[in-house]
Amino acid sequence: MFEAAGAGDRVALARLLSLVERGGDGAREVARLAHPGAGGAYAVGLTGAPGSGKSTLTSGLIGCVRAVDQRVAVVAIDPSSPFTGGAILGDRVRMQAHATDPGVFIRSMASRGNLGGLALAVPEAVRLLAAVGLPWVLVETVGVGQVEVEVAGQADTTVVVVNPGWGDAVQAAKAGLLEVADVFVINKADRPGAEETRRDLEGMLELSEPGDWRPPVLATVATSGTGVAEVWQAVERHRAFMESSGLLLERRRRRAAEELHDIVAARLHRRARELCRGDEYDAVEAAVLDGSLDPWTGADRLLRDVGA
Repeated sequence: MFEAAGAGDRVALARLLSLVERGGDGAREVARLAHPGAGGAYAVGLTGAPGSGKSTLTSGLIGCVRAVDQRVAVVAIDPSSPFTGGAILGDRVRMQAHATDPGVFIRSMASRGNLGGLALAVPEAVRLLAAVGLPWVLVETVGVGQVEVEVAGQADTTVVVVNPGWGDAVQAAKAGLLEVADVFVINKADRPGAEETRRDLEGMLELSEPGDWRPPVLATVATSGTGVAEVWQAVERHRAFMESSGLLLERRRRRAAEELHDIVAARLHRRARELCRGDEYDAVEAAVLDGSLDPWTGADRLLRDVGA
């Protein structure tokens, strides 16, 4: 399947991504095969509050990539229900204009409850898409407030999308967006309050610690395409800056270290779930419930063989 995907077989690529999402031995084998070619794609993350127009903007950016005859993949993260675990996976509805374009591959993924809406499978999915020869990967993430910052760990360039009236710059600082944004986009800029939002963001950028790259603040109306080309030009400028300064390699190394940590944590979490069933667990739980054992001592008993 990996060879077929590299030759352009979209069905094979979709099946490999399903293995990545499912986890387990299949995902580990895909990771092993994809790793040698993982550095070929440039990942652009788009994040912002729900309803800010990320999907429509993403569709416009796909058009910018295709206008220069380059292929692009989109990984759209949809929120999972905290009650049923289900997800609508409907972001691709707003990208129907590209549905029949063989140079565009769109994949929806469920957040599965991960902090910031980023599925644990996303880094591996980006690596796989790079390994099969896609030069651009757009990662559109769930916008859920302050934990939006997690997207920065998965992208080479992070685009933060806000709307007029979304909140003042203090809110932006609280959410950590000033630290993670490489490009700010005020979408739906034909609405009242766009200029005030721009002034707020520019003011906070003036007060923030200066760096070699100052995030531009751009205005768009993604539904009409206004300003979308300028956003893509800003992404390309940021890429050139990252590559020439050596910061791209540094960011990717940090991302690899964080992914290693996440994999270890995920495997320990799986082990913890295994410990939370069986006769011994039932006995410890009963002792905690009747008050004869405190929870910390109960956990010590269950973890004595793990050394935690």
